Amino acid sequence: MQLPEFRNEPLSDFKGNPEHFRKMKEAVEEVGRELGRDYPLVIGGERITTADKLISHDPGQKDRVVGVFSKASRELAERAVRCADEAFKNWSRVPYEERVELVQGTARILRERKHYYSAWLVYEVGKSWAEADADVAETIDFAEFYSREMLRLGGPQPLTPVAGEKNYLKYIPLGVGVVIPPWNFPMAILGGMTVASIVAGNTVVLKPSSDSPAIGYQFMEALEKAGMPPGVVNFCPCPGGSVGDVLVGHPRTRYIAFTGSKDVGLHINELAAKTPPGQVWIKRVVAEMGGKDSIIVDSETDLDQAVEGVTVSAFGYQGQKCSACSRAIVDEKIYDAFLEKLKARVEKIKVGPPTDPETYMGPVINAGSKKMTEAAPGGLLGIATKLDPALTKSDALAGQVAGHIGALPPVWDKLKFHVTLMERVVGSSSELVIEPLKHHEPLMLSVGTAVTVGVVTNTKKDLVEVALKRPVCAELGARIAISRQVGARWRLIGMGVLAE
Repeated sequence: MQLPEFRNEPLSDFKGNPEHFRKMKEAVEEVGRELGRDYPLVIGGERITTADKLISHDPGQKDRVVGVFSKASRELAERAVRCADEAFKNWSRVPYEERVELVQGTARILRERKHYYSAWLVYEVGKSWAEADADVAETIDFAEFYSREMLRLGGPQPLTPVAGEKNYLKYIPLGVGVVIPPWNFPMAILGGMTVASIVAGNTVVLKPSSDSPAIGYQFMEALEKAGMPPGVVNFCPCPGGSVGDVLVGHPRTRYIAFTGSKDVGLHINELAAKTPPGQVWIKRVVAEMGGKDSIIVDSETDLDQAVEGVTVSAFGYQGQKCSACSRAIVDEKIYDAFLEKLKARVEKIKVGPPTDPETYMGPVINAGSKKMTEAAPGGLLGIATKLDPALTKSDALAGQVAGHIGALPPVWDKLKFHVTLMERVVGSSSELVIEPLKHHEPLMLSVGTAVTVGVVTNTKKDLVEVALKRPVCAELGARIAISRQVGARWRLIGMGVLAE
């Protein structure tokens, strides 16, 4: 079996392609008519309804119900693991080419109805049209990428020959995986961790985020339409604390794939390290636990491009991404000009309901995020220096929730020193140790979590040396560069290996 060379799924052009706009508009209307339905658990292929419900709301219009979901109990969570364990006996022996065909079929379904799935993200998690489209496109990319990886890894692997011996190396499935995705990439990360698991011959208990179960159910149905056998993936919405712990701690759970907060990720890792009676292996944990990113702006750069890059990174999807720019380190030579241009650019951002195709920033996801927004002293983006310790204690997000989308707060201008700092911390404070940025001197960011570092410059050589000297590992380009977690897991960002 051969597949064409991997290519990223093209993004839709809602401004320049009338056909893309028309299809997305129709999809938003179609999904709008489907809101408010009841959805069951799916365990071993059986639809199960419970009295205990999880209600998903539109974050931009809290009186609009996206879906009503049956919620798993501890007993049903245990049943889901047992069903996945039983299904593993057959699924693990299915030829890897057939598993690839299933994942390829799922990719085709997602591609054919890309705008329909994007519309669910618009309603359930408040993504703009462009952000939702990119989320679904990334899901397709994961399916295509992992299909090709399975073809590469499925057969016998090369080994150094040893005289007098005949050796083989072959990768085998592990068992039951518990997949726990976040709400901010509710299809891409959910889909990526799930298809990676099943194409490798594992089975899955899928626990979607309580803020985005509808999107998880839509993906579950896509798998079923592609021909997935019962029990290979089990859809199991449930409370993370009590019932989620049952999934993680179950002796037949082989591994956990998690993306979410640091506190929850560390708890999962601690629980998975224990060996309850009947467990005959050490569980594996693949965890990404968020963080926030920096962009270094050099004086030798295109200032307009730097402002645009920082704005898009900081304000895209209301800044609710681990890849969002939370701090910008700006060369003092261009600080004033940079700040003025940034203010002007931020004022052009349109805040509104994500169903509106002109909206760039919609609501934040839930009441907790709204509370952080209201507590922020300087709006979404603060600019200050290491001389202002109060800034490191601020929490901020753009937009509002509970049906009230407010005006965009102004950029906050504070004192200036050698290095200026732009900070937006989501959910926790950060300890920052900044060395003045003068002529590309070595830079150290002392923060609890950090995912990527971006550099905006016209000069390449010195910054490469900076990256090699410091554990920030940026892939440097001529103008803008973002690191992709090459060395990011040296702090509390996560563990295990994943493709992004």
